[in-house]
Amino acid sequence: MAGFAILTAVCARIAIPMVPVPMTLQTWAVLLAGAATGPVRGVSAVALYLVAGLAGLPVLADGASGLAPFTGPTAGYLIAFLPAAGLAGWLCVKGRLARSPAAVGWMVALHLLILAVGGVWLALNIGAGPALEHGVLPFLPGAVLKSVLVVAAAYGLSRLKWFRRA
Repeated sequence: MAGFAILTAVCARIAIPMVPVPMTLQTWAVLLAGAATGPVRGVSAVALYLVAGLAGLPVLADGASGLAPFTGPTAGYLIAFLPAAGLAGWLCVKGRLARSPAAVGWMVALHLLILAVGGVWLALNIGAGPALEHGVLPFLPGAVLKSVLVVAAAYGLSRLKWFRRA
C-alpha cells in the first residue's frame, strides 16, 4: 500500500501545468493501485496518499498539501480517487480486467468517473462552461492513454508471483 501511495505522489509531480487543475499521472497510479492489488489494498493505498497530503506532506499535484487542495478546485478529483480505486479493484477481483479491450473500456469509464466528480465540483467553483473547458475536455485524450497503460501495468504486475491482491 505504501508503495502505491508513493507511486501516486511521484505521479502527481509528473505534470503539465494547467489552470485551475494540472494534468498529472495521478489517475494512472490511483487506478493501477486498485487494478493491481484489489479493492481493499487499492483504496487503502489511495487513502494513505490522501491522508499524507492532508497532513501536510507535499505529495499532491504541484507539491500542494494541507486542507486547501481538499476544498479548492481539485477537491472533487481527489475525493473521486477513492471510489475509482475501489471500483478498479472490484473489477480486478471479479475478472472484468482479463480481456484487454474490455479492461481498457472499464478504465476509461473510471477515468470518466473521476473527471465527472471533479468537473461537478469545479463547476460549483467556476461555472459549468469553464469547468468543462478547463477541467474535463482537455483530460479526455490522456484518460484514454492512461487507461491503456493501467491495463498493461496491471497485467505485468499480475504475472509476478509475489504480487498479491485483496
